[in-house]
Amino acid sequence: MSSITSQTINVSRLGRGILGIAALVAAALAGVCIGETPIPVTIVLQTLANKIFGSAYQLDPIDMGIIWNYRLPRTIVAACCGSGLAISGMVLQSLLRNALADPYLLGISAGASTGAVAVTVAGLGGGAISMSLGAFGGAVAAFAMVAMLARAAGGGVTLRGTGQIVLAGIAGSQLFNALTSLIITKSANAEQARGIMFWLLGNLSGARWPDVWLGLPVALVGLAACIWYARALDAFAFGAESASSLGVPVRTVQVVLIGFTAMVTAVMVSIVGSIGFVGLVIPHAARFLVGVRHGRLGPLTALIGAAFLIAADVLSRTIIPGQVLPIGVITALVGAPAFALILIRGRRAR
Repeated sequence: MSSITSQTINVSRLGRGILGIAALVAAALAGVCIGETPIPVTIVLQTLANKIFGSAYQLDPIDMGIIWNYRLPRTIVAACCGSGLAISGMVLQSLLRNALADPYLLGISAGASTGAVAVTVAGLGGGAISMSLGAFGGAVAAFAMVAMLARAAGGGVTLRGTGQIVLAGIAGSQLFNALTSLIITKSANAEQARGIMFWLLGNLSGARWPDVWLGLPVALVGLAACIWYARALDAFAFGAESASSLGVPVRTVQVVLIGFTAMVTAVMVSIVGSIGFVGLVIPHAARFLVGVRHGRLGPLTALIGAAFLIAADVLSRTIIPGQVLPIGVITALVGAPAFALILIRGRRAR
């Protein structure tokens, strides 16, 4: 009887995994096909066959250029950013035992934005520092400040899922957002300021293949770290002290995973700007589907995050004809009501 039950559970997990992958593939095809110039799926598949496998389909060079040089890298970058931000939110929520934790709320995203703007607009580093490195430095500095402020407010030596760190994160976000605005006001001209403000709300218009080679490895490394530390993250569900009693090296796990979270967030912010609600809402949706065990929660969170941001990008291009909205506007319009439903559902469950 137990063997049959186990086989049923495994089949159910396999079915969910296949469904998740199918949803991601469908979203990716939609991201490549849908735009100001709709392109049929057959043309997309033939273009991929020509470029990847050396096939010889006779296609319009303009359509091939749109697919290969513009829409495909944009879709892949959207998937990487959605996956990376969702995984980062899941890790922070687990480590801190706080449903409100995510890179945006805890100041990591705001710090990354400040670092990126300081490098590109204010010229920090004199050209020796890349935008991604500046964003990473800003992300680490922001979270370090938030952690120290939470500790000074009574959060203790280790990171805990208390209200102090969320409040400290809100303060840190406001501070670094103010620093970003100050840098833009002081150092950018009108055209730069307009472009940066649009970028800060999330913008995939400039995503190209170099961004894919930067974002894809980082997203995969973040997911691999989450899977590697899945059992440790399961132990954190009972608190840092309980995880320590189970043999988890608490401080090491916290430093490594928060370091990965800062790195992933910084790289994604440097590519597409600051996008909210992905890291906050997607992990809750994944938990609703598969529970809290991180061995299966991590991959599903990555899949849903990737599909969600691709869909948001498609909406940002098509919801207003002839105009592209910042993708952060779409994620907020969808994410805010979704999170409200999660809060209401959680209250009823108690």
